[in-house]
Amino acid sequence: MSPITEDQHREDQHRRALEFRRLHEAQEPFVIPNAWDAGTARLLTGLGFAAIASTSAGLAHSLGRSDGANLVSRDEVLANARELAAATHLPVSADLESGYGADREQIAETIRLAAAAGLVGGSIEDATGDPDAPLHTFAEAVGRVRAAVLAARELDFPFTVTARAENFLYGRPDLDDTIRRLQAFEEAGADVLFAPGLPDAEAVRAVCAAVDRPVNVLVAGPLLELTVDRLGELGVRRISLGSGLSRLAFTATMNAARTIRHTGSFAPLTEALPYGSVNALLAPQDGGPGTE
Repeated sequence: MSPITEDQHREDQHRRALEFRRLHEAQEPFVIPNAWDAGTARLLTGLGFAAIASTSAGLAHSLGRSDGANLVSRDEVLANARELAAATHLPVSADLESGYGADREQIAETIRLAAAAGLVGGSIEDATGDPDAPLHTFAEAVGRVRAAVLAARELDFPFTVTARAENFLYGRPDLDDTIRRLQAFEEAGADVLFAPGLPDAEAVRAVCAAVDRPVNVLVAGPLLELTVDRLGELGVRRISLGSGLSRLAFTATMNAARTIRHTGSFAPLTEALPYGSVNALLAPQDGGPGTE
């Protein structure tokens, strides 16, 4: 099969971008699972999800590094994003952490590079990666989101910017400040708003009621007890799994290896998908990735 032309690539990316926007405009919430490599992107595509996101933690862990400490470079994140986008015909959005830049021009450049990698969306958070000062000031956080939005608006397709308020992930369970930041991010032009780590359904409801843009929720901790339908009733439009699937894979590997190491039994391997089944799941489809 001949490689696609640049015009075909632009047309395909524009299609994905519009599909991603329409998902956020629907009345029903959608789950956007987080892949960490091409194989998981292909697997999730085959299972019928409508879009895919990356996971910074899943990527860091796959590289043998800790997450949240600025140990993964922008180049590595963009290479991973390119890999995910090439493995699927679905819209792909990436966790771009704090934008990989000390200033707003560098954040704008990250958005442009993300688009060039094949992404149709990305998130910018207000965390710094510095344990001594884990969050940007309010003014700086808003300015960084605005820089990302302005860069996105200059692209030739609708790149979806998600703005994240990280209070609850960094030991600052201040719902009022979280909402204040999300409202300011909305005013700065963010397309989707996200406060990972919300503690319960009432906090989710409060966030959704306080803003007019679609809200993404990370299902983790107490929120794992909720369902897609329940989150929709609370006002949520997008539901992400974060590093949940990658940690589940890590857990299964660790538990099986521990059993083999300490008991000598290979019984855990009997639960693995057969070799042929995995090959079949990842077999090339007609038209290949990136096509209808």
